[in-house]
Amino acid sequence: MSEPILVTGAAGGSQGSTGRRITALLLERSIPVRAFVHKLDARSDALRELGAEVVRGDLLDPDSVRAALRGIKRAYFTYSVTDGLLEATTIFAMAAREVETELVVNNSQLQGARKAPSFRNMQHRLADHIFDWSEVGAVHLHAPPYYENLQALVRKSVAEQSAVFLPWGDGSASISLVGAEDVSRVAATLLAASETPSASSYDLIGAIPTVREIVDTLSTVLQYPIRYVGITDEQWVEAMRGHINPHALDHLSHLWRYFRSTERRSEEARDVTDTILTLTGSRAQTLEDFFRADRAEFGSVAAAI
Repeated sequence: MSEPILVTGAAGGSQGSTGRRITALLLERSIPVRAFVHKLDARSDALRELGAEVVRGDLLDPDSVRAALRGIKRAYFTYSVTDGLLEATTIFAMAAREVETELVVNNSQLQGARKAPSFRNMQHRLADHIFDWSEVGAVHLHAPPYYENLQALVRKSVAEQSAVFLPWGDGSASISLVGAEDVSRVAATLLAASETPSASSYDLIGAIPTVREIVDTLSTVLQYPIRYVGITDEQWVEAMRGHINPHALDHLSHLWRYFRSTERRSEEARDVTDTILTLTGSRAQTLEDFFRADRAEFGSVAAAI
């Protein structure tokens, strides 16, 4: 493959960092990568050291997006959980149409509910349509929350109080999850393939544990008991205010209500998908796999065991 693949979000963020992972995976296959980053810092320096062509830009700036897509036939699109998703999608789709891309792998959210669980989820539905209407060869990766998102929510309270404080009801609610590692491996596989994908979307579900099973798995890995403490939505919002942006706070607050709802349980008869194994040849990472690999992230208590 002579043309570089454009990867947005390549510097990576605090959770998931699919763009950074995909960049590394493609470079490992000796596929040239144009890494699109928001700012130049130590993270972008690390991408250059790996062999990526680093370009600085803003997904809300049409000129920088057009410049980044020049000469590109395949691209990965992702946008952080903050304001601007629909604007960024429209700008990217217009620019991709101008250069006649053959494939845009779009990092979307799991769909299937009759009514979108949150405003952010509804935006992803609309963003999928924007890419489809633009005819840029879009393939949507429909993923639930990442293991990394879960870890970020509980690691501080687990390390300090051996407890998980979340508004997830009585512990019986099931939560669809997947590893960012697997989402990245699927995206890299699709981007590197000699042929474009036959499907227009893929559901990526690695596990569907109940809240109790999540806590029990964490207890097993850390080798000491972890408590689940159900709190109210209001308590959780107050505790998180100022720690995550308002857009993410609204999205997650609505998502927790959806996970607890009987409507969700009746309308969404989902199973763990075999897509990850089928596309990559390797089984999906389990929640226990993830907790064991990132055991040290749960702080000094876990590290001392």
